[in-house]
Amino acid sequence: MQLRGCGTALITPFRQDGSIDEPALRNLVAWQIESGIDFLVPCGTTGETPTLSHDEWLRVVDITVEVAAGRVPIMAGATSNSTHDAVEKAKEIAGRPGVDSILTASPYYNKPTQEGQYRHFRAIAEAVDKPIILYNVPGRTGANIEPATLARLAEVPNIFGVKEASGNISQMAEVCAVVPESFLVFSGDDAVTLALIGLGGVGIVSVASNEIPREMADMTRAALNNDWGTARRLHRKYLALMQANFLETSPMPVKAVLAMMGKIEEVYRLPLLPMRRDTRAKLQKIATEAGVIAKPASAPPT
Repeated sequence: MQLRGCGTALITPFRQDGSIDEPALRNLVAWQIESGIDFLVPCGTTGETPTLSHDEWLRVVDITVEVAAGRVPIMAGATSNSTHDAVEKAKEIAGRPGVDSILTASPYYNKPTQEGQYRHFRAIAEAVDKPIILYNVPGRTGANIEPATLARLAEVPNIFGVKEASGNISQMAEVCAVVPESFLVFSGDDAVTLALIGLGGVGIVSVASNEIPREMADMTRAALNNDWGTARRLHRKYLALMQANFLETSPMPVKAVLAMMGKIEEVYRLPLLPMRRDTRAKLQKIATEAGVIAKPASAPPT
């Protein structure tokens, strides 16, 4: 599968009444593509997917596909901590026209063993004909996909890659060493994108590219083309913003910045809330210094 570069883990914009802001989502997807993003990832963690209903989940994916109109690949999120439900979700999303691959995370809360995770992902992969990208984010799921398990999973015909968000560079190095060269290893953390590409990774599933799609795509592309001078320059310029997106639980900061940019209304679904005033002020300062916003934004909603 020809999938590499920078893909955006899209936020899901909401209206004040809590419903999905479809015009804002359409505008965001169009802007991402016009800015040169390589692929799009609707309904991942950044999309507040655990708070979306089944119909809303499908609607967000369908809108993304419709606006993209084949211009970039779509990697749609489909995760459950019940293997049966995860299989059913993967089958349903695989049947949506325009979905090119499926991103699915480790079962959360259950804390399965390595063998349990292996069988979970293998069941999903065997149930669909679309490429599967695994998502390792133990900080959220409580379950780490160890490199040896990933090496086994890489032998399953329909499993093409992994989004590695363990935060452990040593583990990422081992992953790149034990999987086949054809297996796609994406960073799940903007700040270590260059390090992972240096180890053999093929790109990033990015939070920051919601705010700076062109810059993140240029940085990733430069690294993949061995233009490390350009890649490091962009990394240094935007590192503080990448880190600021996690001052509070993601996607709260990135949605706050997008609201400051006038792209969306700053609305979340519980249990997420607007950022604290002090943290938001720090975020606003960093976004201003990065050139993402030109002037102080209005006070956060109460």
